[in-house]
Order: sequence, then C-alpha cells, then structure tokens
Amino acid sequence: MSIEEEVDRLIDERTGRELLNVPYDEEAVQVHERVYRSAGATASYLIDAGASRVIVNTGMGFEASHHKNLFGAVHQGPTDYIITTQGHVDHVGGVSQFREEHTRYVAQRNNPRCQADDKRIQSFRQSTALIWFPELPGKIGNLTRKYPDSVPVQDIPTPDILFDARMKLQTGDLEIELIHAPGGETIDSTIVWLPEWRVAITSNLFGPLFPHFPNFNTLRGDLYRFPVPYMENVDRVRALNPAILITGRGLPIEGAELIDASLARMRGAVDFVHQRTLELINQQKDPYEIMRSVELPPELRVGQGYGKVSWAARTIFEEYTGWFQRRSTADLYGVDPALATAALAKELGAEAVVQRARRAFDSGDIPTALRLAEAVLAHEEHLEARQLMATLHEKLLETGSESFWEHGWLRAEAERWNATIKS
Repeated sequence: MSIEEEVDRLIDERTGRELLNVPYDEEAVQVHERVYRSAGATASYLIDAGASRVIVNTGMGFEASHHKNLFGAVHQGPTDYIITTQGHVDHVGGVSQFREEHTRYVAQRNNPRCQADDKRIQSFRQSTALIWFPELPGKIGNLTRKYPDSVPVQDIPTPDILFDARMKLQTGDLEIELIHAPGGETIDSTIVWLPEWRVAITSNLFGPLFPHFPNFNTLRGDLYRFPVPYMENVDRVRALNPAILITGRGLPIEGAELIDASLARMRGAVDFVHQRTLELINQQKDPYEIMRSVELPPELRVGQGYGKVSWAARTIFEEYTGWFQRRSTADLYGVDPALATAALAKELGAEAVVQRARRAFDSGDIPTALRLAEAVLAHEEHLEARQLMATLHEKLLETGSESFWEHGWLRAEAERWNATIKS
C-alpha cells in the first residue's frame, strides 16, 4: 500500500457521524509509553513524568471526575501542571477538579480572551447545544450518578502561567515544550511537544477528525477561522516531524511518513479551496455559485466529516468581502427576506406553492423545495407543507454528506417536523 493509499485509509476510518456519540473509556488507554487517554467531548491526556504527572485538557466540568478517576488508577500524582491546548469549554471545564495545592495551570497568553469569547455567547450556545448533542443531559446524569461525591462545576479557570510563542517545562524526568499555534480553532491553540519521543499532542488544532477538512465556521456559531494561519500551523507541525500525532479524537496517528503525507494533503486541500475561492471572488461570482463551484481534485481528497469544502468557500467569501453580497439593496436593511417569499406564497395560495415545492423535490432540487415549503409555513400551519418538510430532511439524511454538523442539524429538523405532524 502506497503512502497516499494509507492517507485514504486513515480518512475512511475516521468518519464524521461518529462524533455524535462520546465514547467514554472504561479505563485509561495507554497511547504511548508516557501518555494515557480518557476519551470525552475532547480527550483528556495524562503524561507520566515519573514522580509526578501532567494533565493535558480536562474535559467538560461534568466529565472531569471520570477522567480523574481513570487517571488515578494509573498515576495518582502529584499533578505538577495542567495544560490546555485551547480555551474552549471542553478543554478548560474540569481544571478546578484536577488542581492540587502546588499545581500550576499553563496556557497560551490568549487563553483568557478565548474563554471570554465563549462566555459572551454562553446563553446562545446553551440554547442550541441539544440540536447536535441531544444525548448530553443523559450523559451528565449518568456521570453524576456514577460519581455522586463530585461536584460537576463547569470551571472558568485563570491560568497561573501564560506563555507567548514557546515555553519549556521540566517536570520529573520529562521535558515538555509548548508551542503557540494561533491558526487553529482558537487564537490560543497550543501544541504539546515531547521532543525525546517526537510526540505531538495537537488535540483539536486541526479539528477533532484527522485528516479532515477544517471548520472555518461552525453551524453552532463560532468566530471565523482563517485559511492562511491554518496552513501556517500545518507547516509548524510538519517542521517538528512528529513520529506520533495525538489528536482530540481516536487513537494516535503513528509513523512520521504517514503523518507528514496527511498534513501535506490537508494543507494542499485548504490552499486549493482558498485560491479557487479567491479566483471566483475576483470573477464577481456570488457566494452560492462559489459554494457549488469549488470542489477538490481527487489527489487532494480529505475527509469532510467536520468541515465541508462548500462551507469553507462561503466562509472565505465572507471573510474577504463581508456579509453584504452587493446583489440586493434590501440586504442593507433589517427586513427578513423570507417575508417577501411568504407574501408571494400567500398570494399564490398554499396548495400551488406546495405543489411547486414537490416538483422541485422530484427534480432533485431539495434546497428550493425547502424554501418554498418554508414560505407557506411562514403564514399558515399547512399539514402537507409540514409533511413535505419532514420528508425533505429525511431525504437529505439518507443522501447527505458525512458531516457531523450537517447530520446533526438534519436529524434534529427531521424530528422536529415529524413531531408537528403527530401533534
């Protein structure tokens, strides 16, 4: 098997829809002679430093007791350092539960800014979380019952030590280097590098799935991420020439040649999408045409289980040109464009518009069918339109992509519309 075929195999083994279920480990999994994993929303890692230990990422607050219990079975500490590879809630949430009297929490200098960004839209995030994580209340309940003596508080921790570009830590018999990688999911993204073994713990630097296309903008709502810093991060990791790459999901990727070939493929894919999108922008193409037009060539195939090429193209369009598409004056004003289509649907009559939506569906144009059915439902509770909405989402689920975010949204919408039919 050639190295490119190995990359393809790796892509196929790590699908997007598996992210819908968090695979908690029953015992800590040894992924390297010095590193143990406890899987969760994002995996937490224990680094064995001999007489002491280091914790990398602590999970959500409700998960931390589980991680702590599993790690305690392999190394009880003391915990010299806690390191988070980014300031997202599924990395920092359990810091307080791992802190000991002498423990130092280390993060990149932008970490407080990243945590503050999350906090600003906390209510919004909480109101939409169940769309993609419907099993979350059950998981919280299960872990709370399993560890009744713990208090599953979601921490908003303040780092004891902040570093800028690079920092070396000496703990026990171990040397650890922290490397700032600002083009990841957050501006505080950090690579944890164990130089003696050439082990790079990148967690979600390139997204939780590797080697998959990045998410430059998530459906749940995040600050935009940018292609050029992303490619610079690929270059940073390739320069380290790691023999083992430990990510936020799954088992490590082993072998310097496979890791480098995967990173080269990912960089090439992002570079292609970036350049092609810019070409189309300069040809005055609209974002919808750009979304339809940008496709990876076969030799740059990567997974699209987390980010999608078409979504990246649209995000890049908006990053460079802003939200105003320069196609409709009405976009400058605070009036929902759906109001106009709803008014037309009311004027034409619901039955005629639903039939037109069905013809669009039959011809394979599901997005247009959705918009027509939505136009009817904007002004009346029309049973056939609701039935069509459920059918359209179910069809997209059957034929749609491997994307975790797309699949989660479609599943939730199919359930919602089916519920309106039964009620």
